[in-house]
Amino acid sequence: MKVQIVLFDGFDELDAIAPFEVLKTAAEVGADVRVELVTLDVASEVVAAHGLRVRPEGRLDYDDRPDVLVVPGGGWNSRASKGTWGEAERGELPEAIARLHKSGTTVATVCTGGMLAQAAGLTTGRPATTHHGAVEELRASGTEVVDARVVDDGDLITAGGVTAGLDLALWLVERHFGVDVTLSVQRHMEYERRGTVAGAEGRSFGVS
Repeated sequence: MKVQIVLFDGFDELDAIAPFEVLKTAAEVGADVRVELVTLDVASEVVAAHGLRVRPEGRLDYDDRPDVLVVPGGGWNSRASKGTWGEAERGELPEAIARLHKSGTTVATVCTGGMLAQAAGLTTGRPATTHHGAVEELRASGTEVVDARVVDDGDLITAGGVTAGLDLALWLVERHFGVDVTLSVQRHMEYERRGTVAGAEGRSFGVS
């Protein structure tokens, strides 16, 4: 499974790095998964919301598209020019997300990355979630907002704020590679999942 995590200036660090580490750990324990940090355009460095500087590994791949595209959040609730709000206003990243989704890529969002999926036209009339600070905007767009840690609607998977990226990535591991691999990742990272995965028979983990 090929996963690309798309970075942009102002992305929230944990939204991207948590899924990256979960998926890298899954590969280390035997899952057939490749994960890359990429950007829309060529960039030698991306500066995240709290100042972390990241060197991406490449660009979004349309020719050899990813099976899963992970979209982090950051900057929406503050209306920051760098972050999801700025990316939605510019429009190029939502267009890229829509293009990949149309070609068969599953889009998985963390936090207000869900608002970029909304800007891409993916959430209207569908169940989804996002950071609590943007929930009402998501609802107003015609999305069926679900109160869950992770919402799995097949080719669109959304998660709540920041740390929910851990749970989204672990759900991706379970969905594609099974419970045993997922438990191995959890033990390695010393993390226990929490909340509910809606759309997956109401799976609940730990404290909601």
